[in-house]
Amino acid sequence: MLPAGLERRLITGASRLLFHLFPEECRLCGNPLRELSRIPVCRDCLRLPAPLEAEYFCLRCRTPFLNRFPLDEEGVCALCRSGAQAFDAAYSFGAYDGPLRDLIHLYKYGRIRTLAKPLGDYLVSAFPLDQRFDVIVPMPLHWRRLWQRGFNQAALLARELSRRRGLPVVQAVKRKRFTAPQAGLTHAARRRNVSAAFVPRRQDAVQGKRVLLVDDVLTTGATASACARALKRAGARYVAVLALARADRRLNAAHYQPPLGSSGEA
Repeated sequence: MLPAGLERRLITGASRLLFHLFPEECRLCGNPLRELSRIPVCRDCLRLPAPLEAEYFCLRCRTPFLNRFPLDEEGVCALCRSGAQAFDAAYSFGAYDGPLRDLIHLYKYGRIRTLAKPLGDYLVSAFPLDQRFDVIVPMPLHWRRLWQRGFNQAALLARELSRRRGLPVVQAVKRKRFTAPQAGLTHAARRRNVSAAFVPRRQDAVQGKRVLLVDDVLTTGATASACARALKRAGARYVAVLALARADRRLNAAHYQPPLGSSGEA
């Protein structure tokens, strides 16, 4: 049996040799990776995603806006005022754009599961420290989607968050209906698409508890709202959403000016 020090040196030497013989490139920028890693993205690219910033945002769902126009006197947007959002609060790390979007796509569609750790770092930084939660619930996938993708991206993120915040992960809801992709649908169509798609799975796990629902991307909130309703039917006292990224409509509406006399829409 080799001494521990010699064994480590041999492993390190072999790793360096493999790295030089089979160099990898960063999947985002294309530059050669300077160190061996299970994550095929360089450190520089992993540092690129930035937290979402906004001067104006809904105090409840945290949707960012260009101005105060869509918000009422209490700072709440039209969707939240109408009761369309079934969750009690929403948080996210950054905008679903640029490097963060690229990383999520590589993780989710490229099936690079090891990205769960660095993406989990972003999620932890967006965790609301002024709030208390009892359990973490990952957004469930329908079994067909799970079979196609091979893993539930939200479940891996929830596990990372659980490990660092000491909260248990509970599979409290089930996605009983296979739904079409939400991309390209209107707000109303998105809500119809996911209506009754979720059912409680473990009612005892969330009864009377404050739940943190974890997902990768928050767009209109339709899917999160449908899942939050199922959690509340199971007895959850409070449901907040925490996502890696959220759609930022300011990116597409930078030149939009609301017509005089119209009412705001979130």
